[in-house]
Amino acid sequence: MRSAAVTSLLIVAAVSVFNFSGCASVRTPEEKTARRSLSEVENVFRPQGQKPDLPVLVASSLATDYVRFALLNHPRVEATYYDWRSAVAAIAPARALPDPQLTFQADITDTVMSLMPGLMFDVMASGKRAAMGREASIASENAYRTFATTLVSTAAELRKAWVELSYVDEALAIRRQMAGVLDQALASAQADYSTGRGMGTLEEQTKVLNAAAKLRSDLGVFADRQIAARARFKAALGLSREESDPVWPSAPWPSASLPSEDELWKQALAANPPLAAMRTMVEMAVAQVQIAHAAKIPDFTAGLMVDTKADPLMFRPTATVKLPVWREKIAAAIESADARKLAAQARLSSEQIGMAAELAQMLFMIREADRMLSYIDSAALPNIINARRSAESAYGTGMSGFASLAELRLMELSMRIERVDTRRERELAVADLALFVAADVPADAHLNTSNYR
Repeated sequence: MRSAAVTSLLIVAAVSVFNFSGCASVRTPEEKTARRSLSEVENVFRPQGQKPDLPVLVASSLATDYVRFALLNHPRVEATYYDWRSAVAAIAPARALPDPQLTFQADITDTVMSLMPGLMFDVMASGKRAAMGREASIASENAYRTFATTLVSTAAELRKAWVELSYVDEALAIRRQMAGVLDQALASAQADYSTGRGMGTLEEQTKVLNAAAKLRSDLGVFADRQIAARARFKAALGLSREESDPVWPSAPWPSASLPSEDELWKQALAANPPLAAMRTMVEMAVAQVQIAHAAKIPDFTAGLMVDTKADPLMFRPTATVKLPVWREKIAAAIESADARKLAAQARLSSEQIGMAAELAQMLFMIREADRMLSYIDSAALPNIINARRSAESAYGTGMSGFASLAELRLMELSMRIERVDTRRERELAVADLALFVAADVPADAHLNTSNYR
């Protein structure tokens, strides 16, 4: 009879544990959304926990292929992905019931007088657990925002590295053309000097020699700059120094026309990752306020022990309750949480104000570069080309020497370098704008950086 009673007690305890654990495993809507979002990204980013096949980069690869390669390969992106995954997994422990406790008590004199195993539960109010679960869910959203920010910044870094590499390649090619013109000018000046034609040809030789020496120094600098630009581009793809070099892009980064300023502002408000992260911090502060208010609700502990030595069996129910009587402490916790919420809201407003100024500055830099490019393409460069062609005709008929022709050719190449420099500044400003509105993450990569809920 005694054995049957103890067995019944253990069965009741096991059923209770099962019921409590079942209640604790019910996922909240926020947790379901977080896990669904994680699953969608996981299918693309790390299917079955493995790195997917990366795009094969060839000479004809598009910029989006390079971006996708970087997003799937870069360790910085991978680190924030696993941080997000960890934060999603932390939601369940945050909103779960505390673990039950097996207890044991015995009274012993000369012999064992009583032997009392038991089971105890800490019962936390469901509202308090729900608030803690919401806080953990918002923390997972904040981790997602960090992941999204890393995606966008990685794509922007690749774009800037591409712009720099394209600029160095083009500027180096133009300077090599200038070196050829200077070699011709030096040969012509030396020939004039040796034949006695013209006046001041020794001065011309000195001038050309100095210009050639300066250009050789520039070529050396740009050769080193090309090495650095390639190393930066390789790092932007997430490739280590020991890995093989990628196929270097052979064309400038494709640049599309920009939307209106109002449209860009709307895109920034909807998709700017740091701004979204600040909104999440406001939501987290609100959840912390709810948790602080829930501290007013008492927590319970309930348990049951049975004395297996007693005849008949003796049952000992136990219960404790935490009394939140220190009102000053609770009020201070609520006040602190309210202050954090107000601070987060103020930071959000400040960020939006700063963003408006940043957008205006970026658009100014782009428009300034566009005006300079328009001037070079419509006036400066055509005028120099016309003058150079006229000088070529005069030189061909023997009406002028090579020095004036060489000077115009160098002037034309210098203006082309000015154009390359201006375009570089413009494209870097556009890259900052793309980072601002999260524009460079490919839409078909399914790595959505704007929607979480």
